Amino acid sequence: MSTTNAIVHLTERSLWEEALVRGAYEMSTRGRTLQEEGFIHCSTRAQLPGTAARFFADVPDLVVLVIDPDRLGVPLKYEAARPGGEEFPHVYGPLPVTAVVDVETWG
Repeated sequence: MSTTNAIVHLTERSLWEEALVRGAYEMSTRGRTLQEEGFIHCSTRAQLPGTAARFFADVPDLVVLVIDPDRLGVPLKYEAARPGGEEFPHVYGPLPVTAVVDVETWG
């Protein structure tokens, strides 16, 4: 896998550990599931600090899921967060744990 095309997702360690048991991760973002949101919010490496500061500043024990897009098996689309805004990667389906090639502690 080329690290240049990897995307990342920030989440609570406990949610990732639950996904390992199930075989798929299905949280979209903090407090919202894939089913509620329609996709899983992800970031590029460059976008990660801003995402962490905006949505997870008060959450302890976070991990960064490093995702290989070639292993997803579901659509990946880069879409603007708001009209004319910066584009973020969105995963349209459950994230298979096999697509996560590394897990890093955040903070």
